[in-house]
Amino acid sequence: MNIAKLEPEAVEDALARIPEWSRSGESIQRTYAFKDFLESMAFVNRVAARAEEVQHHPDLMIRWNKVTLTLSTHDAGGLTEKDFELAAECDRFANA
Repeated sequence: MNIAKLEPEAVEDALARIPEWSRSGESIQRTYAFKDFLESMAFVNRVAARAEEVQHHPDLMIRWNKVTLTLSTHDAGGLTEKDFELAAECDRFANA
């Protein structure tokens, strides 16, 4: 499936929908903080399950109660709507 890379204006519009995420080059990133390591891992497992379902896998960094996700669509060479959809889902997982 060919996914189109978003134009800069579309990226800015999409970022407005997920205000706690920031752009870093051709990626978006957010760090979540949880009560402890077990909550962090529960969140990571929810993200992993959804990422596998949609075949779109974030880069993950886990540091005790903090989890940093980085999203980019490598096949498109940058950001696509898939990145912003998964980011919004991850936000919902974190707030559940």
